[in-house]
Amino acid sequence: MLAVTVVVVGIMGLGLLAGGAWLAALGGSIYYLIAGIMLLLTSWLLARRRAEALWIYAALLAGTMAWAIWEAGLDFWSLAPRGDVLAPLGVWLLLPFIARRLAPSMRTARWALGLVLIVAVVVLGVSLTRDRHDIAGTMPEIETTGAIASSEPTRPDAGENWTAYGGSGFGTRFSSLSQITKDNVKDLKLAWEFRTGDHKGPDDPDEITNQATPLKVGDLLYTCSPHQIVFALEAATGKLRWKFDPQVQHNKAFQHMTCRGVSYHATRPGAVTADGAPAPNDCAGRIFVPTNDGRMFALDAQSGVPCQSFGNQGQIDLKQGSEIQTLGFYEGTSPPLVTDKVLIVGGAVIDNYSDRVPSGVIRGFDIYSGRLIWAFDAGNSDPNEMPSASHHFTAGSPNSWSISAVDEKLGLVYVPLGSSSPDIWGGGRSRENERYDSALIALDVSTGKLRWSFQNVHHDLWDMDMPSQPSLVDLRSDGGVTPAIYIPAKTGDIFVLDRRDGRQLVPAPEKPVPQGAAKGDRLSPTQPFSELSFRPSGMLTDAQMWGSTMFDQLACRIKFKRLRYEGPFTPPSEQGTLVFPGDFGMFEWGGIAVDPQRQIAIANPQSIPFVSRLVPRGKDNPAAPNAAHPPGTELGVQPMYGAPYGVDLGIFLSPLGIPCLAPPWGNIAAIDLKTHKVVWQHRIGTIRDQAPLPLPFKLGVPMLGGPIVTAGGIIFITGTMDDYIRAFDVRDGRQLWQDRLPAGGQSTPMTYEAGGKQYVVTVDGGHGSFGTKLGDYVRAYALP
Repeated sequence: MLAVTVVVVGIMGLGLLAGGAWLAALGGSIYYLIAGIMLLLTSWLLARRRAEALWIYAALLAGTMAWAIWEAGLDFWSLAPRGDVLAPLGVWLLLPFIARRLAPSMRTARWALGLVLIVAVVVLGVSLTRDRHDIAGTMPEIETTGAIASSEPTRPDAGENWTAYGGSGFGTRFSSLSQITKDNVKDLKLAWEFRTGDHKGPDDPDEITNQATPLKVGDLLYTCSPHQIVFALEAATGKLRWKFDPQVQHNKAFQHMTCRGVSYHATRPGAVTADGAPAPNDCAGRIFVPTNDGRMFALDAQSGVPCQSFGNQGQIDLKQGSEIQTLGFYEGTSPPLVTDKVLIVGGAVIDNYSDRVPSGVIRGFDIYSGRLIWAFDAGNSDPNEMPSASHHFTAGSPNSWSISAVDEKLGLVYVPLGSSSPDIWGGGRSRENERYDSALIALDVSTGKLRWSFQNVHHDLWDMDMPSQPSLVDLRSDGGVTPAIYIPAKTGDIFVLDRRDGRQLVPAPEKPVPQGAAKGDRLSPTQPFSELSFRPSGMLTDAQMWGSTMFDQLACRIKFKRLRYEGPFTPPSEQGTLVFPGDFGMFEWGGIAVDPQRQIAIANPQSIPFVSRLVPRGKDNPAAPNAAHPPGTELGVQPMYGAPYGVDLGIFLSPLGIPCLAPPWGNIAAIDLKTHKVVWQHRIGTIRDQAPLPLPFKLGVPMLGGPIVTAGGIIFITGTMDDYIRAFDVRDGRQLWQDRLPAGGQSTPMTYEAGGKQYVVTVDGGHGSFGTKLGDYVRAYALP
């Protein structure tokens, strides 16, 4: 065994010596170079059976411990990879079948090494008791109900019903139900389960997901599956009432195959159309569902039969008006926004494939007839220009693939936009063409005219779309009530504006950002930085690079030093640029939840860097479409036809496939809306379903899907990479309950009341590219 140990220690030393020399040459830490030399010396001394080997190794272990604490502090998960190979090896060297083969004078050396190992155990034990990323705090007690009611008499909260994606058009994901509380949430049990039967087929893209948040109206629950099949279930039992299949074809060329939900509209007595005519008699309640092949259906809410008065026998073609109508290039992935008379529709346009792609135009249709009333084409000098025989909507103009919010009292719809196509090179964009890129636009519901806009990123080259449904809340203060809008961004910023005019309520000053654009491109000299943000305040360093061992951590440090990185908004480059926050986003389509009673917001930010490398045209990256680069993915080499470069996009991973940035990668946090300060923040999620062994280590993992919050003081969330639904106490973020899910819960849950009982429902379909288990489950929980 000694001979084997000599060889293993020698190989380790050679690896650290070579890698450490490379890292030192790049300007990184010299620790690995020194560690490699000391391991080689240890190996040589072991081969000669000299007790000094243990002294050298004890010195290496003690030095490693001191260096690790200096670099990472007493944070267990940052310390672990720095010592998880060396410490066990130290124990191995003390075992009798190794130690007895050394010179007799080794007793003191054994005691020295043993003492260092004991100190290391104590240090790790102490580090387990603290988390430098954790914020421990408690929200103040709720105000009196009377004061709340008098200040916000018309607030559209969800309660018995959940009638829109975000609970209501305000997008708060708040429910006024309070049957489930911190005292009884632990007793939640599965009440019913429904299987949709919609599974991934051989001709589906990898990016197949079910991200739906169901609706509940009356006695029915409405949801959809990845191929946009709509299901109406009995809310109390989960039994199928009806289903509608739009017959979306399975096609690998589609970049997505997903459904985030459906929308609902009820015809009021005496209702009229946008033209002033009496509303039709059919479909007193309507369910709207967009499809991945670019259609919109209106269905009778009670029967699932298409509404014959809407469009062409219940459907309209959303590809109309665009010159490019390639199947799968324009996809309806998110539910449209419903108002009294107007159906407001956006859609997803294929990312980074070409500059010749469909328009991302936002459109308003008559909610009854499906007639186009208005358009807002963000890439057009006249955004409201309607299509005609001589005019098409602007190819590749900014699209809205996410969910909008509405304040019907103000008559405004708030639409989050992405960037012009292609995303990562903007040399071909005019300043007029991109003035609304990655912006939040406030449009008049009736006319589509712009009231105001706010751009979250200027000349966006990082795919920093506005990803989330904004949340509307009336902020209370001694001076009265201010109608606000909270806009989560991929950058980690939350922009807080007056929703009447776009005036900043939380400062977001312009700050200088790195320069040096790729050839033919340009950069904005400044970008807005909100003072309410989860973006790390400092620059990343190689000390924050991570791995499961010191060896892949070293590889991550070398990768980091080889990339271009000068902080947020470092421009794309042929060298390869570290993008952090990555274009996965600190916030995604799940958004935040806002409790308007307690005046708090619940956020679940995540931290995953990306690498963006511009690829010049050549044999492996041709200038024109070919079979080698079909559409259908958002990772790997993206062709960006029409630009002088393609782009290679990927998550910043170690050779073992784990993030190179130290955890946490996901947190849950509460924000006091009176002070706009984070009151508490904790890691959320384990690596149980991603690690080779089912280890329940709570590192804090990435998420897709957002939280909801209830008047009962409970937060529910399911989006983590481990398959759980969890409940937290809104006051301090303490986890109160969890239950194992049969598949990935990459969706946002919802809650409603039926038969006097409060239910919490989650859609668990998994996520293809996210790597969670696929399924076809709709599950409801309730108290016994």
